[in-house]
Amino acid sequence: MHRRSIATSGLMSALALGLTGILCIGTTVAADAPRTAFTAQDLNTLKRLSDPQVSPDGLRVAYALRSTDLAANRGRSDLWLLDLSQPGLAPRQLTTDAANDSTPRWSADGRSLFFLSSRSGSSQVWRLSLDGGESQQVTRWPVDVNALAVSPDGLRLAVSMDVYPDCADLACTAARDASKSKATGRSYDQLFVRHWDRWEDGTLAQLYSATLKADGTVGEPVSLMHGLKANVPSRPSGGDEEFSFSIDGKRLVYAARKADRGESWSTNFDLYEVAADGSGGAKNLTAANLAWDTQPVFLADGSMAYLAMKRPGFEADRFAVMLRDANGSTREISAGWDRSVDHLAASADRRSLLATADDHGQVGLFAIDPRKATVAALHNNGQITGFASARNGIVMALASLAAPSDLYLLPTRSSTPQQLTAVNREVLDARSPLDATQFSFEGAGGDSVSGYVVKPHGYQPGKQYPVAFVIHGGPQSAFGNAWSWRWNPRTFAGAGYAVVFIDFHGTPGYGQAFTDSISKDWGGKPLQDLQRGLAAAVAKFDFLDGNRACALGASYGGFMINWIAGNWPDRFRCLVNHDGIFDTRSMYYSTEELWFTEWENGGTYFDTPATHEQFNPSAHVLKWRTPMLVIHGSQDFRVPETQGLATFTALQRRGIESRLLVFPDENHWVLKPANSLQWYQSVLGWLDSHLK
Repeated sequence: MHRRSIATSGLMSALALGLTGILCIGTTVAADAPRTAFTAQDLNTLKRLSDPQVSPDGLRVAYALRSTDLAANRGRSDLWLLDLSQPGLAPRQLTTDAANDSTPRWSADGRSLFFLSSRSGSSQVWRLSLDGGESQQVTRWPVDVNALAVSPDGLRLAVSMDVYPDCADLACTAARDASKSKATGRSYDQLFVRHWDRWEDGTLAQLYSATLKADGTVGEPVSLMHGLKANVPSRPSGGDEEFSFSIDGKRLVYAARKADRGESWSTNFDLYEVAADGSGGAKNLTAANLAWDTQPVFLADGSMAYLAMKRPGFEADRFAVMLRDANGSTREISAGWDRSVDHLAASADRRSLLATADDHGQVGLFAIDPRKATVAALHNNGQITGFASARNGIVMALASLAAPSDLYLLPTRSSTPQQLTAVNREVLDARSPLDATQFSFEGAGGDSVSGYVVKPHGYQPGKQYPVAFVIHGGPQSAFGNAWSWRWNPRTFAGAGYAVVFIDFHGTPGYGQAFTDSISKDWGGKPLQDLQRGLAAAVAKFDFLDGNRACALGASYGGFMINWIAGNWPDRFRCLVNHDGIFDTRSMYYSTEELWFTEWENGGTYFDTPATHEQFNPSAHVLKWRTPMLVIHGSQDFRVPETQGLATFTALQRRGIESRLLVFPDENHWVLKPANSLQWYQSVLGWLDSHLK
């Protein structure tokens, strides 16, 4: 077992026990009320709360809430406001426009909210006065605004927009887009020709600042890049956590990786400091570190905290918390804490830090004292998806296996969170509550490994139920006590399946050595953990019918399904492979983020072919015999569609029962509501045909 930090071990050992019941946050059901099964329809229509932002006085919290229109096959979001000074007061909806309103950011005086909206036909900055009146459009630029921050002094906005970096102004980018040739050919002279789900078009996400005028308008945007060709924030999923104003609003620090010839195999993000008005140049603050630096956070004493990795090329390295003082001296302040931080922010007084991190199957909230370099657990039961300091505590967006995020207040002197919202109560109260238990067993190498078991809807003591054995992707990620909008254990349980999933070697939250252990060993220790974990679960929980089990996985989990097909071929009645790797050689030469496959296999394919081939599923096709459902998104450029087609080809030519489901308009994930419903119908139908 990996050693925990002294600051968190006592709390963690208590929370690791007795999870049944604790997971049912937000569901208060009368004992005699009829309860129905949770369905894929429910999953796709639940409201999605995100991005809590507390006002400067610490008394109000704004947040975004997405609802889903199944008929239109899309979601849309509005802004809401909750007054923390009046306990029990219902939240107030601030926007109702048919367009998407998101990214609420407080003005410095707390009297209004800036936000992004598409209501004008493009994504622009709008402002809503909380004293009354309608929202007012702030920017009318010819390019979409993708990210937004407001300076602490209230004098500037920082925004990100996709532009052609050689253009002198936004009008140039708009004109170039408007005058594109009818010819559709693209040419490139360096890699990253496509990334995640888009072909590169020559634009970069560039950071600008603009002066806020007294009349509510803004000045002309000024570039803060100073000739640096990079995406700020990073694509495809970076946000405004990657750039930050200094407390006086005069400087801004952002994280960037050069978009040069080596970008596709580099994880070298650096922090650049610039004047907020665009004058002067950009100073690289972290040039000495060739690994990943990001998430700058300014503190009251003038120092700056940030996250940093140590090993270049390894995207799952531990994110340590660093502190740079006013003189430029830098030190780590999380050295005694063997966890990798997901999100870093300052407390309300900017004298301490708050951070989230995976920890033993949870995503917890922790406080970091910069002076003493100590870490203390604040809350570690469930999944913290967002947080912000308030006057009397911390507002958390908290989810779990049982429910998606709601807002909770963690009082300053209490470890018991108080629920503030219940955005899905009506639906969840009508469904049978989720019953899940975390367990542990001896995995590969004698290490303690954890997993979860979820009881099916309609569970009756003494009865056995078929098993959905779900394998997470990443591989350096986790399922844990968390909500998923795609691979959702509660939906499988609602369909009558007991669900088992394992935090095998490679999963974060159990120490960095445990995370590191999967590299160059994709089919080794993880497979042993899965084998031992399923056996341990069946032995421990008598309602699991080990003879009726199917294994399912996506991404790395899809790789593992293909690996199981040839290296554990007689255990399961069926398999489900979503966006999984079939051939490691063609994967290397067709994926986009080369740093990932190079690190995981010790180098390029042409330099280390034996390592790449050591766990190549395509080498074991002659041993395949288990029925498999293969699913792939045509816009998946991380694991290209040909990997799924090759898997299906192998199955069909071997005469193995198989089916191929292709989503032409989806990437590595299934995001559209109608496609999600089809996905669950297909997957559950496949399981039903083999297990029921």
